[in-house]
Amino acid sequence: MVNRYLSRTLMLLVVLTGLVFNPAWAGSKILATSGATQIEGAAGGGLVPWAIIGGYGSEREWGAAASVTRVGLPDFQLGTAAVHAGINNRFEVSFAQQTLQVDNLAAVLSSPLDGVIEQHVYGAKARLWGDLIYEPWPQVSLGMQHKVNLNPAAGNVLGANSDSGTDWYLSVSKLYLHALFERNLLLNGTFRYTDANETGFLGFGDGSGTDTQWMAEASAGVFLNANWAVGVEYRQKPDRLNLGESDWRDAFVAWFPSKQVTVVGAYTDLGKVALWDDQTGWYLSVQINN
Repeated sequence: MVNRYLSRTLMLLVVLTGLVFNPAWAGSKILATSGATQIEGAAGGGLVPWAIIGGYGSEREWGAAASVTRVGLPDFQLGTAAVHAGINNRFEVSFAQQTLQVDNLAAVLSSPLDGVIEQHVYGAKARLWGDLIYEPWPQVSLGMQHKVNLNPAAGNVLGANSDSGTDWYLSVSKLYLHALFERNLLLNGTFRYTDANETGFLGFGDGSGTDTQWMAEASAGVFLNANWAVGVEYRQKPDRLNLGESDWRDAFVAWFPSKQVTVVGAYTDLGKVALWDDQTGWYLSVQINN
């Protein structure tokens, strides 16, 4: 696992270097409007994709970002390496490689299973109408995330019936200037159509014939100044495998020292994950933008 993680990190460093030293790619959107990278690779918050298009490219421009994210929990360690690119502030494509280290997986399931679960997430997003700032209507985007679980054994043992699935989501985002004590306020709502168990780490579906469900997600953030924001997120989760799958929550702090760098730290509360209770811990993401 260590060699795999090091290889992935080296790959991301190459991409990050290319982003920093190619100023011709730089876009004209204002600071922080590129957002961060969501754990499945899309531009947005940490847990929830937003309607924004990634990168700082505006119309007739394009932008890109690469990120490395770590989440530490009592019984899990999640690492994500992701890239996404935005074109004309209209379309976004993304890819994320996720690695979940599960402590004592084989012992808990009484099965000789590997304690590492890897997942690839291929994403796309299109802005349908509206604008984050400059139009009265919110920005509305339609997105998809196709997920492939490379180690589906744990999900199969617990009742999942597939190692891949596709989430569809509709996000609505708006940045209200000087809205809360003269500070900028970001609001986002996302509706996700999914058959994923624990976002896909425990496979997809359950064999009941009613696999796919609508789930609600939301984010809210307040900019303390141009460089700092604080906020919260909520992500509704299904309980298709009858394991008591919990909704997810976080409280985050985001730092935008420049258009090239975004750093997000958060306290995460994932509740019960599969057979493990009380999964609360830390989240840290570093993103390099062009």
